[in-house]
Amino acid sequence: MKIATKLIHSGPTIDPQTGALGVPIYQISTYQQTSVDHFRKYDYARGDNPTREALEETIAALEGGARCLAFSSGMAAISTTLMIFSPGDHLVVCDDVYGGAYRVLSTIFSRMGISSTFVDATDLAAVESAIRPETKGLYLETPSNPLLKITDLRGAVGIARRHGIITLVDNTFMTPYLQRPLDLGCDIVLHSGTKFLNGHSDVICGFAVVNDTELGQRIRYIQNAFGTGLGPQDSFLTLRGVKTLKVRMDQSQLSTIRIAAWLKSHPRVTAVHYPGLAEHPGYAVHAGQADGPGAVFSFELDSFETTKHLLEGSKLAAFAVSLGGVESIISYPARMSHASVPAEERLRKGITDTLVRLSVGLEDPDDLIADLEQAMG
Repeated sequence: MKIATKLIHSGPTIDPQTGALGVPIYQISTYQQTSVDHFRKYDYARGDNPTREALEETIAALEGGARCLAFSSGMAAISTTLMIFSPGDHLVVCDDVYGGAYRVLSTIFSRMGISSTFVDATDLAAVESAIRPETKGLYLETPSNPLLKITDLRGAVGIARRHGIITLVDNTFMTPYLQRPLDLGCDIVLHSGTKFLNGHSDVICGFAVVNDTELGQRIRYIQNAFGTGLGPQDSFLTLRGVKTLKVRMDQSQLSTIRIAAWLKSHPRVTAVHYPGLAEHPGYAVHAGQADGPGAVFSFELDSFETTKHLLEGSKLAAFAVSLGGVESIISYPARMSHASVPAEERLRKGITDTLVRLSVGLEDPDDLIADLEQAMG
């Protein structure tokens, strides 16, 4: 079954009680039990809910995983999953990781005795040299946020396996429609489902998908203990959003390719970071592990003044946090997604005050180009 069909028919798709074309919203906190010795499958909604379970089965099937866990946010998925590590453990992390992940790793998990080394993961030699005897995990984003750097996942997995460590990959930008890290040997795939998977800017959710059932059970235990599971209403809306992922992503990606090519020759643009451009340093690697370049990219402008004009002057692309909605969203990493990263560290990573990130929605690309042109003056 091809993924376009899986998007519609993965997981429970028909309610067995009524024949409804979809799992209903089980807006319930607790469930009646009839036996002291044998509880039913569901007992309390913090642990399990039929609507959430249907969504988890769907995402697991799309990623080719054995188990998916749905969380109340992408950061809940990341933070809960990182709790599988213990004091004294060490992680190797891609350098320009999402700012929220950087924050929890550098300020919270570090206080718990779990240390991290941030490296340029496009350089596999640098990744391997950062591994220590106490290293237990390799945490990656590809494409990375916000500089769209590409990591060779097969090569990274080879390094991880030689050292007996697990590989975690944030697949938010690509979604399982365009990239499936588990098929490439990775151990855990993470998502902010808020973005393309839901696709309508009306839900906050996250996912962790694994191939190993024992590893999935460990994450599930922590999720239940912390109470970070996704609610039924948001599960229902995300199930709705996933069904249109292909058509949304296909159209947005076509528009992105066109807009990125136009910006490349704009006199006020000094650089465009997008793996759909042949000159991108990770172009060949990305093409070998993904089915498309996606619908998010970043670019740099000639001055802060131009940057401010663009962000405040855009009428179609909303100046906002997040990405992956049906509407285009333009954001400012230095003061949004990576505001929690110290200024000197941001600059070292290449996240400058003239860098903007654009998530292309479903508007006509001609209108978006005209809007960007007028906003830049």
